[in-house]
Amino acid sequence: MSDTASSGTLAQRIAARIFDEKFRPGQVEVPFTRDEIIAAAEGLGEKRPKNLGDIVYSLRYRTPLPGSIREAAPPGLEWAIFPGGNAVYVLRLVPLNMIEPRPGLSMVKIPDATPGVIAKYTMSDEQALLARVRYNRLLDVFTGLACYSLQSHLRTTINIDDVISGNESSSQVETDELYIGLDTHGAHYVLPVQAKGGTDVLSVIQIWQDFRGAEQKFPELRPRPVAAQFMEAGDIALFEFAERDGEITIARERHYRLVDADQLSPEDLHSYRAISELDT
Repeated sequence: MSDTASSGTLAQRIAARIFDEKFRPGQVEVPFTRDEIIAAAEGLGEKRPKNLGDIVYSLRYRTPLPGSIREAAPPGLEWAIFPGGNAVYVLRLVPLNMIEPRPGLSMVKIPDATPGVIAKYTMSDEQALLARVRYNRLLDVFTGLACYSLQSHLRTTINIDDVISGNESSSQVETDELYIGLDTHGAHYVLPVQAKGGTDVLSVIQIWQDFRGAEQKFPELRPRPVAAQFMEAGDIALFEFAERDGEITIARERHYRLVDADQLSPEDLHSYRAISELDT
């Protein structure tokens, strides 16, 4: 057993034990089941976890994978936990896993149109973030589309291949908010939006799931998954993603600051106009 398997959070120790037992050099995927999560916990002398889903969620969005797993990734790649079928998961090598705002990007000021009563009563970081994106029409600004909220907290299932049996299986997924967009030519788009605030981080797994859900539930629409992340001081980072040959990349990233109208100076407006003219 590696040192990592005997240290860290319970989720990290379980992941390290499973990986140590199953990984062989050269593998790009390491499948494991919920039963193996239970067996790993018992092998560590721990009680059966009350919520197995929390173990996986923690490793996806809250805590880094243990060092023994991260160190086994080749340069330029990292491990991420994908759904792998019915009660099955798979550690898979990808070029991008955790999604974080890049430092140094310019900050675009937007007059804050969030209704005061909404700002007062939003109950969580995620709710607050989704509300600010919606009321300030940040998706319209970011994508150049006219965007309309269709549904919040959409839970559905996607069809996937079971990595162990090879049979078609399903996986439950959740999208924080789903938008429909229209462009100047009248074409329609589906925009799944993932939002993260607090200590949770965005993961490529959510974007992969959003691509699959959009393709399967809205096959006639072009998918344009977006993610939103609170930054320091309440600034908002928006990301749009592209997928090619099974690899997901960040296509665009912009940072926005919601301000009172009198905080937009003539110099700010002149700068934005100059940048806009360069893009046309």
